[in-house]
Amino acid sequence: MEQNGTDNVMKTVVGVAGGAALFSPIGMPIVHGLAGLAVAGLGIFTVGSLAFKAIGAVSGMENPFLPKESIDREEIR
Repeated sequence: MEQNGTDNVMKTVVGVAGGAALFSPIGMPIVHGLAGLAVAGLGIFTVGSLAFKAIGAVSGMENPFLPKESIDREEIR
């Protein structure tokens, strides 16, 4: 029973100390770096999802670089 009370106190102390450290002058660049990573990750996710949608749309189309007769021959085979 004693151990459980100590765990809760330690969680509270670590949470308060961590929050204070993030808002200190040394911690602010860390917060800005984390925000930058989040924005960069969102951008990478957006570009990736758009690329997959574009690839999916293009893969269903005929090849525009092949002449029409070569497309017909491929379908016969």
